[in-house]
Amino acid sequence: MDTLPDHDLILRARRGETEAFGELVHRTQTAVFNVCYRLLGERREAEDLAQETFLRAWERLHTFDVERPFLPWIRRVAANLCLNHLPARAPDFPELDDERDRANPESGPPQLVEGRQQTEQVRVALLSLPPRYRLALELRHFQELSYEEIAQTLNRPLSDVKSDLFRARKLLKSALGTPKSPDFGD
Repeated sequence: MDTLPDHDLILRARRGETEAFGELVHRTQTAVFNVCYRLLGERREAEDLAQETFLRAWERLHTFDVERPFLPWIRRVAANLCLNHLPARAPDFPELDDERDRANPESGPPQLVEGRQQTEQVRVALLSLPPRYRLALELRHFQELSYEEIAQTLNRPLSDVKSDLFRARKLLKSALGTPKSPDFGD
């Protein structure tokens, strides 16, 4: 079933084939989790909302236009859930994930500490941004969507997406400080 296009899987899922929907989940779960995690900043909460995203998608699959790509739609469902959830709580700065550190056996203690500090600074700075700017950065720089794909995913004008990204980068640069800020430009 992993060779079937999304279109066919969606049609099968609409007929009640849970295996087909399971394959759609498998194909998109990382992207959905990443959207949730970067918007919420807390792993457990991101996992919960990613799961809720797929439950909502299953319930509303009949409304999906099968002529459109599935991934932007499911990302938008995740983003909307997270954005609706954000005002209900204050941002919670996440614990650092040391997967990156384990992946690089060359790193010694000083490099690990510096890398963790830098990662923490970026996460705190990202979480300090307004949700719509955070989402724009997530989709552009972490999901690597084009401006047009972001506009389609968020159902917003292209000019708004460009404006949000410009403002988000400016605020992020300011929050990180000029000397050590990463390059978030295109």
